[in-house]
Parts: sequence; structure tokens; C-alpha cells
Amino acid sequence: MSNIFKRIPRDKWKHFIVGIGMGLFLEGVFLYLFNLSLISASIWAASLSIAISYGFELFSLVTGRGHYEVMDAVAGFLGALVGMGVVGFFYY
Repeated sequence: MSNIFKRIPRDKWKHFIVGIGMGLFLEGVFLYLFNLSLISASIWAASLSIAISYGFELFSLVTGRGHYEVMDAVAGFLGALVGMGVVGFFYY
């Protein structure tokens, strides 16, 4: 099983880790600042996570700064789901 994790490129791990922080932050904001239900907060946080992750990749494509790769956005979103799950776990 650990061999699978070693094959994932370091760049994807960076996006995944940043995504965890993004998910923690967004889920917390929608739960505590906007006082939404867990389901509503999760939908908003997931939608915004997708937009931010892919928007960052589009920014890289348009400006030429960085490297455009859709799998980077996917790694960021998966990390955001983990972060959202942690907040949801401690919320209940």
C-alpha cells in the first residue's frame, strides 16, 4: 500500500496539503460565520473549493506563471474534502 503513495508526485502532495487547509477554512467559515447547516456548509465549501482549485490552474494557464494541470486541481479538491471531513467530524 505504501508503494502507491510513493508513486504520487510531490507536486500533487503539495496541492493536496494546501487543499486540506482550504477545506478546513471554508467549512469552518460556512459553519460558524454564516451559521449554515452541515450539509449546506459542505455544499458551499465543496463548490468554492472546486472553483478555487481549478481557477488557480486556469490562472497558471492564462498568465503562463506556473504549470497548468487538471490533476493539480483534483488533488487540491480531494485535500479540501479531507479538511471538510475533519471539520464535520468535530462539529458533531
